[in-house]
Amino acid sequence: MVENNFTSQIEKSSGSTWDAVVSQIRKAGAILGISEDLIEVIIAPEKSLKVSIPIKRDSGKIEIFQGWRILHDTTRGPGKGGIRYHSELTEETLMALSAEMSLKTALVSIPFGGAKGGVKVDPRMLSQSELERLTRRFALEISSLIGPAKDVPAPDINTDANVMAWFADTIWNISGNFQSATITGKPFAIGGVLGHQGATAQGVVTICKRLLDKHNVGLAGTKVAIQGLGKVGGPLAFLLSSLGARIVGAQDITGTIANRAGINIAKLLTHIDARNPILTFSEAEPISPDEFWSLDCDILIPAALGGVINGQIASKIKARFVVEAANGPTLASGDEEFNQRGVIVAPDILANAGGVVASSFEWAQDLQGYLWEE
Repeated sequence: MVENNFTSQIEKSSGSTWDAVVSQIRKAGAILGISEDLIEVIIAPEKSLKVSIPIKRDSGKIEIFQGWRILHDTTRGPGKGGIRYHSELTEETLMALSAEMSLKTALVSIPFGGAKGGVKVDPRMLSQSELERLTRRFALEISSLIGPAKDVPAPDINTDANVMAWFADTIWNISGNFQSATITGKPFAIGGVLGHQGATAQGVVTICKRLLDKHNVGLAGTKVAIQGLGKVGGPLAFLLSSLGARIVGAQDITGTIANRAGINIAKLLTHIDARNPILTFSEAEPISPDEFWSLDCDILIPAALGGVINGQIASKIKARFVVEAANGPTLASGDEEFNQRGVIVAPDILANAGGVVASSFEWAQDLQGYLWEE
């Protein structure tokens, strides 16, 4: 049998997002009758690059940040996965996310493998010029892995089209070639695709509708609670509300609110866009973060960070359906609890695949030099 020392060391951290992904792969492998040796090969990432990123702050001081790029699998095509900036980012988290990308691209049948990368940093603490310097230096450090046929990054948490533009420009200058298919999620002017922004949220809406249809439930009037109101959760809440769903609870990094009659999402998003904390929104009741999980709702949608639903949290959830808009929100103990209670889960590798599907169109567009219509 293959001795997978790499994964066995990581798995010592039980209850982690990585542990949940490994558990799911092993369960799926057993159901499919895949040999244990092959399962271990599937689990282990192909490459893991850890880099130091020194940048000069506006004050003149040099500060060093840590970054990673994990290439999980390239059996089906180049690596595909986002780049995120977060103060609590770890290599283990990125390993789990890269493995999920391998599963996701295979599930939706697009010609990619899985990858993920990022920098351990709170981008809110950086000026715009510092953020650009960080991005360009990170791109330089991992450039040997990047390319249209090797590994194709995209935006993720706390990164956007502007960050991708800096990243792409650095890679192009290093290589001496303008290869727009190197990065996806770029601005339209340099090879981006119409419809990329909001594609993940639109995909989640599609899965919600299909899931409800399958169980003969209409979306109009359905009670929904959403954790996270960022670039996925915000548009998602708006789309669901526009289709008649009743958003009865919402949570972001600043707090949690609820309204049994339904939250006016358009007003709430305007309130948040004005940099007001969610708790000061006058048309909903502030509640504790723990109360969010036990809200009376039909669909609960985690749309923030991974690893938030363990067994204890899962036991509080009253929703009949959980739709995973975030990457890896449910830990192994949470999955077990859901299975025991019969909670129906739309897994992240399906529910939030809209973004990577849009990325595949952008990649194909850039390779072919042909503009896709939205």
